[in-house]
Amino acid sequence: MGEFSIFHWLVVLAIVLIFFGGRRIPEVMKGLGEGIRSFKEGMSGTSQNPPPPAQTPSEKPSEEKK
Repeated sequence: MGEFSIFHWLVVLAIVLIFFGGRRIPEVMKGLGEGIRSFKEGMSGTSQNPPPPAQTPSEKPSEEKK
C-alpha cells in the first residue's frame, strides 16, 4: 500500500457520492458527528442531557372488603 494521493481521495469521494447522493451526505455526516460526540461523552462519563428522573409506580388506594 502507499500513502493516499489526491487521486485516491477523489475516487473515494466519487464512490461516496454514487452510494449516498449529494442530498444524503449532510445527514450521514450529522449522524456520524452525533455518534462520535455520544461516544466521547460515554467515555468521559459526563452528559449534557441528564437522564429523566425515575418514576415510581403510583399506588392506587386499596378497597377494603367488609
